Amino acid sequence: MASSSYSNPPCAACKFLRRKCLPDCVFAPYFPPEEPQKFANVHKIFGASNVSKLLNDVLPHQREDAVNSLAYEAEARMKDPVYGCVGAISVLQRQVIRLQKELDATNADLMRHACNEMANNSAFQGTNPGHNYSGSPRGSSKFNENNPGYYYPSNYNPWSGGPSGDHDQGGGSAV
Repeated sequence: MASSSYSNPPCAACKFLRRKCLPDCVFAPYFPPEEPQKFANVHKIFGASNVSKLLNDVLPHQREDAVNSLAYEAEARMKDPVYGCVGAISVLQRQVIRLQKELDATNADLMRHACNEMANNSAFQGTNPGHNYSGSPRGSSKFNENNPGYYYPSNYNPWSGGPSGDHDQGGGSAV
């Protein structure tokens, strides 16, 4: 009765395959008995023999990552048999592109709003936003005392993506 000394419950793979789970079972560390669906999906997509060969070919410290990848792909293939996880990746990439465009549009709106505020504040104070009236010897930046914290060089043009006009090398101030 030496075989009864090993009394651990069989792993999900051995239980699914209806075989005895031995102490050196290659599946046991990665397919615990509490997760039977994990092995069922992997077996249905890849086959137990292929998974066993793969686990034996992979270095021991990489096996858990390999099993997690197989389980993820198997679950994705169960949901989408044609594209699998590639379909999910494609959906996420399109979402990132859409959100990037939305962010770019919002940043442009924010810049337009900030420039309009600057122009309104300058017009209200009787100053020309293209000229420096701060008394700075370099004369290269705009300062708005009502809205501190923003820095704009005097030759900055937000619509062209950078400086415009004459490109003097003066310092800057908070606007």
